[in-house]
Amino acid sequence: MKKIGLLGGSFDPPHKGHLFISLEAKKILKLDEIWWLVTPQNPLKISKPATYVERVKNCKSISRNLPIKIKEIEKNINSDYSYKTINYLVNHYKSIKFFWLMGADNLINFHKWEKWQKIFNNMSIVIFRRHGYNTKALKSITAQKFNNSKIKKYNILLDEFDAVPSWLFVENKEIKISSTEIREQRVKLRGKN
Repeated sequence: MKKIGLLGGSFDPPHKGHLFISLEAKKILKLDEIWWLVTPQNPLKISKPATYVERVKNCKSISRNLPIKIKEIEKNINSDYSYKTINYLVNHYKSIKFFWLMGADNLINFHKWEKWQKIFNNMSIVIFRRHGYNTKALKSITAQKFNNSKIKKYNILLDEFDAVPSWLFVENKEIKISSTEIREQRVKLRGKN
């Protein structure tokens, strides 16, 4: 069965942290591919992002020559929530085992995502450490709710992901960068000109 990692987000802008998570997941989980799912608009983010076309273009540029495919699935199926996208993928690609990839910062507020429990029950989740977020992430409502389905050891066996819910907190090297920081730096630079 083909194995694909999914990294969803606004990618405003895409950065080396996104690349690191993607390539680390590919190695750890022995994935065939990584798909970046560029969201037209994140319902939890209020600020207006760069245009969708700009974000897709930037994703293609930064991931050039890497085993990452930029997918416009959310736009094509008119999905405004991750659970809808996941439901579509699981039902549309029955011969693929998908892994939802995300940073620890997302786990903290995951319980605020629309139908968050359904996401955990439909797809294996792989969470990567993020500087300043890890302790809160592991104490989060979602981590507590799905504590019994957490894969406890780092030297994982891929068959541990055969059933869902199943999730792993990866003890990866942390990359100290975020899209928010990059946007803030951009605004400061504009203000100096």
